[in-house]
Amino acid sequence: MKLVFCGTPGFAVPTLEALLAAGHEIALVVSQPDRPVGRAQQLTAPPVKQAALAAGLAVTQPEKIRNNAEFRAQLEAIAPEAIVVVAYGRIIPPWMLVLARLGCINLHGSLLPKYRGAAPIQWSIAMGDAFTGNTTMLLEEGLDTGPILLQQTVEIGPDATAVDLFETLARAGSPLMVETLAGLAAGTLQPQPQNHEFATFAPLLDREDGRMDFAGRTAHELYNRWRGFQPWPGAFTTLDGKKMIVHRMRPVGDMVQTDRAPAPGQIRVEKDRLFAACAAESWVEFLEVQLEGKKRLSAAEFLRGMAVVEGARIGEQTS
Repeated sequence: MKLVFCGTPGFAVPTLEALLAAGHEIALVVSQPDRPVGRAQQLTAPPVKQAALAAGLAVTQPEKIRNNAEFRAQLEAIAPEAIVVVAYGRIIPPWMLVLARLGCINLHGSLLPKYRGAAPIQWSIAMGDAFTGNTTMLLEEGLDTGPILLQQTVEIGPDATAVDLFETLARAGSPLMVETLAGLAAGTLQPQPQNHEFATFAPLLDREDGRMDFAGRTAHELYNRWRGFQPWPGAFTTLDGKKMIVHRMRPVGDMVQTDRAPAPGQIRVEKDRLFAACAAESWVEFLEVQLEGKKRLSAAEFLRGMAVVEGARIGEQTS
């Protein structure tokens, strides 16, 4: 099949490679423009562009696509049988949705209609789900509302982070896309409409999503959000008015209870271990933290260099 492939991050690379291995002709790869990366702000090509160039494929990186006459003419000249879209990061315009005979086929990292939106993988973990999956679908103008083609279920390990799940779903999704194209080409795959009543939304992450709410969430809920929000926005709180990033943490169930229920955010120190009280009298253990302007430290190193008062509270705002 002659295809146009639209993708940007590493999540899309396995699918691009699988399509090539299956013998499809990738006439053009469309990716977002190179962006500054890191402290040095060095201009860096996105992973899909790097993989495409390594495979000797033609690449274009338009800043805008909706009203881009040159880009539209380029795709119309190619006349692809299908346009494959995997984590491209741009809304596909109406003219592009109807350009290819088989339409625009998208790989989405959730079991639609659950977790429509920009961050389905992160939110599936943050909400404590035991499983998620991939969906191939036909794109339409609505946000992830198009008919479902194929789905696969993937288990979420109890300690898996979003980084782990991105890799798992990227690998699992590549053969699913190959199978989808084969079914469409053979006419054996019939799109199934989504049940919109069961739709849930997975919005783009915000920095404040990483702020730890000790009063409103249990230790397991905070741990799930920490897992889901890796590598960004992670999990953070405040200590003595300074931001404290929690790099590693875990819920604990073996804390000795005192006569008085702990206040949310209350600190507890046991030898070289650091704990904080959460909702429902649950506790979380901080394994690795970083105070604003300081180095990343294990809890033991942090406690040796910081006078942490037993019973003090974290997460409280100061004026």
